[in-house]
Amino acid sequence: MRDIEIGKTYRHFSGNYYRVLYIAVDSVTNNEVVVYEQLGNKHTVWVRPLDLFNEKVDKEKYPDVMQVYKFEPISDNLGE
Repeated sequence: MRDIEIGKTYRHFSGNYYRVLYIAVDSVTNNEVVVYEQLGNKHTVWVRPLDLFNEKVDKEKYPDVMQVYKFEPISDNLGE
């Protein structure tokens, strides 16, 4: 599994950008989750299980998507 970096900006395959705020632990399941915020006007905070954040794009469902992973790090951190 890829390492997810706190503070790093990631591009979702749909085109939105998100900054990882924390890697947290779900108190019920004890599974790791990624806490991340959408960059831009909304600044909505989201939570997603770490394994789903690391998931590859379903190429059968989205054949035209160029990204390998649903969230891929970008070289420049936006919004800083």
